[in-house]
Amino acid sequence: QVQLVESGGGLVQAGGSLKLSCVASGITFNMCTMRWYRQGPGKQRELVGVINTSGSSTNYADSVKGRFTISRDNSKNTIYLQMNSLKPEDAAVYTCNANILFSRVNYWGQGTQVTVSS
Repeated sequence: QVQLVESGGGLVQAGGSLKLSCVASGITFNMCTMRWYRQGPGKQRELVGVINTSGSSTNYADSVKGRFTISRDNSKNTIYLQMNSLKPEDAAVYTCNANILFSRVNYWGQGTQVTVSS
């Protein structure tokens, strides 16, 4: 059974930092492109960033570029999202996604809430 479990969300003041984690099980993790998405209240789901299977390549939404960093540890089946200089508009439920390489198979976590106070 495939599971993606996010953690690390919480309440932080604007300008602060948080680090989210997503632990995967039941999949061949190093064969998965991993993505972080977020959905704020009343907003559509937004792709935050993506990291390739080896972790050598990342891409980010313009809204978070320079502030957020995605990394992965394939030995721990885990990806991370380091969020710095947080803004109130970053408040959202953050969800990780696993896409098996060369397939359309996707798995989703349940999400973790990030709240940013101004």
